[in-house]
Amino acid sequence: MPLDFLKRKGPDVKAAAPAQPEAVFEELTAQDYALKLHYHGKSSEGVRMKAGPKALNELPGMLAGQAISEIEIIEPLPVEFAEATPAIVRPSEAMQWLNAHHDLSPIARHALLVLESIGALDLAFDTFVCALLHGEIDTSGYPEYNAIVGGVASHWDEASGDLIVRAVVGWGGKGVRGDTDRLAQKTLGGLLTNILASQYAVGLTPLERPVPAAGHGGLVCAHCGFASLHDRAFYCPKCGMRLLRG
Repeated sequence: MPLDFLKRKGPDVKAAAPAQPEAVFEELTAQDYALKLHYHGKSSEGVRMKAGPKALNELPGMLAGQAISEIEIIEPLPVEFAEATPAIVRPSEAMQWLNAHHDLSPIARHALLVLESIGALDLAFDTFVCALLHGEIDTSGYPEYNAIVGGVASHWDEASGDLIVRAVVGWGGKGVRGDTDRLAQKTLGGLLTNILASQYAVGLTPLERPVPAAGHGGLVCAHCGFASLHDRAFYCPKCGMRLLRG
């Protein structure tokens, strides 16, 4: 009886069969998707204002002849909203931002989105007076991409305690128009003229914006809780109060 089970098996014909090459699509029909957002802004030099807190009452009037919507005053954010930022990829910061600004008009929220996103505004210490300055709004009340928003932003000088006011404008979204930059420059000039016309204006000054201390540390204001990174600071840029030094 032949011992077939001891015989060496030959190669498996099925296993040795060459694999069929996969089809390669050199000319593939694909659906392309893209979203281009362009945010732009301009800021003027700072104007030094005397007379202390009384100068704050002048800020809304500096938009005279420029604003074509209701003028809104946005004060610096409380300490509990210190991490607020209009970035949806950071849910906790975005939620703080929405909670802090949900009661503002669509125009004001759009202005904050544009100007904070490009670093032209920091509500850690800036007081912002804004309105629609040029262009149209959509059916939901939000400015079109080529509409210009903005107004004046102010903070207290950390060295002297004077109020520093500057003009700031922004625009952008889904689209670009070449003449918007020219119109924004003209609008910025009109706002700066209004600032300099104030009875409290002293003159132009180099703009050195405050730097908040990240996390804990820094020189902390006992009145509003703002923490300044600058050791040279003598006044709080957020509320204007004298900083206490140990």
